[in-house]
Amino acid sequence: MIAYIMCFILFLVGLYGVITRRNLVKIAVSLSIMEISTFLFFALIGYIDGGVAPIVDPADPVKTYVDPLPQALVLTAIVIGLATTAMLMAIIIRLYRKYGTFDIREIKNLRG
Repeated sequence: MIAYIMCFILFLVGLYGVITRRNLVKIAVSLSIMEISTFLFFALIGYIDGGVAPIVDPADPVKTYVDPLPQALVLTAIVIGLATTAMLMAIIIRLYRKYGTFDIREIKNLRG
């Protein structure tokens, strides 16, 4: 239960960074923290204490198996998250080259 609470706290830390920071790079890092907390939460959903890998053994049919679906979905989501983070950083670099700053307020004022 404490792991789920820690996931929620980690998500709130990332949300706090997104809401309060004005630096685009810090916002991107905060989004990554939020993303990692959701990955951890989904991986914890599939975890069963004392569970084993889902390889069925006919000699010992009474076992508790861990659900592999959340783990597979998290692996897919990590790849997608990496691609979106790379795209976000590319956009941030383009904005820096155009405006010369990472501050959102200055970019809004320098629009043109």
